[in-house]
Amino acid sequence: MPKAKYDCIYKDLKRKIEDETFSYQALLPSEHMLVKEYNCSRNTIRRALSELTADGYVKPMHGKGVRNIFQPIEQTAFTVGGIESFHESALRNKKKPFTKVLQFSELTADANIARKTGFPEGTLLYYIQRLRYLDDIPLILDHNYFRTELTNGLTPEIAASSIYAYLENDLHLTISTSKRSITVEKMTQVDEKYLDLKDYNCLAVVTSQTYDDNGILFEYTQSRHRPDYFRFLDVAARKKG
Repeated sequence: MPKAKYDCIYKDLKRKIEDETFSYQALLPSEHMLVKEYNCSRNTIRRALSELTADGYVKPMHGKGVRNIFQPIEQTAFTVGGIESFHESALRNKKKPFTKVLQFSELTADANIARKTGFPEGTLLYYIQRLRYLDDIPLILDHNYFRTELTNGLTPEIAASSIYAYLENDLHLTISTSKRSITVEKMTQVDEKYLDLKDYNCLAVVTSQTYDDNGILFEYTQSRHRPDYFRFLDVAARKKG
């Protein structure tokens, strides 16, 4: 089925859930009603609902319908189970995003970089350091390494906007899988220089390795967050037996 159709329905339903058009714990309109509303097939609706289920927004109940289980939160929330750009996360959280590029360079992975990032020694990389603002407050410091071979043409201007939009729309790279670890670390001099840390002396640090659909590592990122603006969400399901 055309991706554009179910993706538009998915985004529209997601918006209605987030703005509480569909209230928490309420049932969404039936499949039959959604088919009529969006003038599409039942399979297209089911695909959109499946995406919402994976995001943790709804819970399908056999023979009963689909229940809204999403609750808005005041604290900025990023996702663990999904892969979002900073701009996408900010808009979902109803925050005004801004990115300032602090460093942009090209380098070759030496033994230390290879050990830290997972890129083979000798790999050509872009190194980008970006300061992320939410509602005009500098809250996140990103250290990015991108494999030049798969992300050719990156510029500081693209880095200040959306690298993922460039990779997907211009280079047609399929962003597939990301492995992440979350730690709490003491602040560094660089953190203290750029971030508005208030009285905090530590940060929540998310380290990720992201792969394309061929299983090739194309990005290593360390995101350093001020603790009071940090909340990561995941959706977990218990497996029986």
